[in-house]
Amino acid sequence: MSLLLPVRIALFYFMLAFTAFAWCLVSLVFAPFMAFRARYRFVVQNWCRCAVWLGKTLVGLRYEVHGAENVPARPCVILAKHQSTWETFFLSAYFEPLTQVLKRELLRVPFFGWAIMLLKPIAIDRDNPKAALRQVAKQGHERLEQGAWVLIFPEGTRVPVGEQGKFSRSGAALAVNAGLPVLPIAHNAGMFWPKAGWGKRPGTIQVVIGPAMFADSESPRAIAELNQRAEDWINAQVSQLEAQGRPTL
Repeated sequence: MSLLLPVRIALFYFMLAFTAFAWCLVSLVFAPFMAFRARYRFVVQNWCRCAVWLGKTLVGLRYEVHGAENVPARPCVILAKHQSTWETFFLSAYFEPLTQVLKRELLRVPFFGWAIMLLKPIAIDRDNPKAALRQVAKQGHERLEQGAWVLIFPEGTRVPVGEQGKFSRSGAALAVNAGLPVLPIAHNAGMFWPKAGWGKRPGTIQVVIGPAMFADSESPRAIAELNQRAEDWINAQVSQLEAQGRPTL
């Protein structure tokens, strides 16, 4: 596997790009005429499942999910660790329908961005943090009322293995204002799909879904406490996963 791995990785990226282009073209033709839930399944869920399958088949990126029983029946705010691109694919396939906070610039990418616009993303301007927070609060609340999960990477960007980013309170505030819990998710995808470079390491990614967490009240202090509780749980789980050892080629 190790001798052929660079070839497999190159083939993975080729197939990922090819299927994304083809899927976006088809989606732009048919998706506008679908209801939102069916549109999400057609445009996002099926392709993200394909992306995860390609990673497993070509690169050996397997995965195990722990804590699936913790997923509440009603969609809420997901707070997840962000180390790689893999978890974006996986979470978008695992939860449906799902909307996520993303950079507004992604909507300008030909075909890909146009298809994403059909899915009601929360596309923020990172250069204007105050306006971004208001947008997440307003549009996130609307998406939750529409029955969609809201995925937020509270660190804001991918953080390398062994490092921790500052957690934004926007997700916790959104959940509290909607009267819903946050669902913390930890994983070690960055050990197999590093933030930097094109390299990949075959192995089994561990995904841990924690218990849904509620705030004690709607006060700013309760929001901060909920956010800290989720941050502590995620960081503890990630540290434990990373301490189990790095993958071997």
